[in-house]
Amino acid sequence: MRKMTAIGAVLLWSTIAFAQDRTITVASTTSTEQSGLFGYLLPLFSRDAGIEVKVVAVGTGQALDIGRRGDADVVFVHDRPAEDKFMSEGQGVKRFDVMYNDFVIVGPKSDPAKIAGHKDVAEALRRIAEARAPFISRGDKSGTHAAELRLWKEAGVDIAAGKDSWYREIGQGMGPALNMASSSNAYLLSDRGTWLSFKNRGELAILTEGDKRLFNQYGVMLVNPATHSNVKAKEGQAFIDWLVSPKGQDAIAGYKVGGEQLFFPNASH
Repeated sequence: MRKMTAIGAVLLWSTIAFAQDRTITVASTTSTEQSGLFGYLLPLFSRDAGIEVKVVAVGTGQALDIGRRGDADVVFVHDRPAEDKFMSEGQGVKRFDVMYNDFVIVGPKSDPAKIAGHKDVAEALRRIAEARAPFISRGDKSGTHAAELRLWKEAGVDIAAGKDSWYREIGQGMGPALNMASSSNAYLLSDRGTWLSFKNRGELAILTEGDKRLFNQYGVMLVNPATHSNVKAKEGQAFIDWLVSPKGQDAIAGYKVGGEQLFFPNASH
């Protein structure tokens, strides 16, 4: 009986160990999770591949740092300059385009800065600064935050001069930033996917959209197992291969909220 119990324990341990080996960690952005995309996508991948995915949803900068520490197998982010730096450091194996959407400026329908209908995002930001209208910034080194800083620079606006008056950095993800903007009738830059999934809009609406500078590309990279030996390269690459495959790309295209597509697949085959 003891022998059989010991054998059973070994078999149980082997089963648990195998299951753990078939789990990967993906460091990704808050937008992929808060938009509901991962909740839709990951069960489809797990069903196909038999691999479970644990997501650490943070800003892109933090996600890349998690990859640098070897605490994730895959990074799935949206800040191309930061991604290129990650690759140049030898931290990733290969970068793949996966999908895109765009950023939008949302703000109160009363629109004190008078930006509604202006496609030129730089002009919209200049008007917000000139009006000293409340603006919420994620301030979290995310892909959205990095894009926002680039756009302020293109607009020729020194946001440091506005901090703690009309410009407020909160150091949080897209969902909390939207909630704060809604409660304070402030402007902010949001990715369209999270905005479409956001329910607590209050008086907020999309006011500026369509500028080509608002394009938002997502990329995925396997963390380099030559640098971090604990990386589950086979399983991580299986996830990447699925994302960029016709099946994965169709799944991304199929995710909609209120009949509206949130992300547009554009992997190269």
